[in-house]
Amino acid sequence: MLRYIVNRLISSVFIVLIIAAVAFLIIQLPPGDFADIYKRELIALGGQSVEEAEAAADKLRDRYGLNDPIPVQYVNWLGGIVFHGEFGFSFSYRKDVGELIAQRLPRTIGIALAAHAISSLVGISLGIYVANRQYSLSDNLAATFAFIATSVPRFSLALIVVYLLVFQFGQEHVSGMFSPQYQLAPWSIPKALDLLQHVWPVIFIAGFGGVARNLRVMRGNLLDVLNQQYVTTARSKGLRERRVINRHAVPNALHPVVAYQGTVLPYMLQGELEAAIVLGIPTMAPMFFEALLKQDIYISGSIMLLYGILLVLGNFLADLALGILDPRVSYS
Repeated sequence: MLRYIVNRLISSVFIVLIIAAVAFLIIQLPPGDFADIYKRELIALGGQSVEEAEAAADKLRDRYGLNDPIPVQYVNWLGGIVFHGEFGFSFSYRKDVGELIAQRLPRTIGIALAAHAISSLVGISLGIYVANRQYSLSDNLAATFAFIATSVPRFSLALIVVYLLVFQFGQEHVSGMFSPQYQLAPWSIPKALDLLQHVWPVIFIAGFGGVARNLRVMRGNLLDVLNQQYVTTARSKGLRERRVINRHAVPNALHPVVAYQGTVLPYMLQGELEAAIVLGIPTMAPMFFEALLKQDIYISGSIMLLYGILLVLGNFLADLALGILDPRVSYS
């Protein structure tokens, strides 16, 4: 077990390095760089001449090494992360990227984990419920819900939620983490309730598709397990149906669901991205989207690197959880 963990951690380091290299290469593929966008802004908004804007753009490139070859930029960026804990400088925010991530990462992870917890609990529970009622009305309704939930784009769902909140329920403030009167107020119960009022739509939208997927996977796996011979044997011994399902069938049906948990957090972050942009929630998602548009390479690369780390870590924890769930799993 210990040897397996050490080997996985070592291999995870190499995987993360590859992810970082691929991410940094991808964000460099579009033509131009942030200096070109900066030059256009100086001409359009600052009223500067083309020559002045070009000189300012060249100065920006020299200052931050944007003229260096891509491998040199990658080594400098990764070396700053590994040896100094510095993620680079954000051109658009005029701040250190590590500071921006430290501000937004906790709330992003919190929203994603809440969406994941709700989607897993609700989806798995519904899957167990309808699997025992195959082709019943509840099973057909669940199948219809799963089809709709996996088909509706999350940004469209976010727009529908905003419309309902504003025009049907009369909510005055739907964007941001807090209403204006609570932005600078000290923490209190009303402020916490106001926070929940603003973030629950993002949690709901991010976890909506996850509920449907967990439901379908759990239902299909449990139906397969219920047809196994050991389940028939357990029933023939006179065990109650609830005990047969909860004690014998469900643990074995959970294996694919547990394995899927390794990829679910980045999936939730993706759903949170679309919802947070529409609802104006200051998480990492709107910052990441804006950084891609403005070719702010150090924000984009750092966030993609963090997403890759979460994916590798999630798969590692899912493998460990699968071994705990099923003692037959070997780590040799």
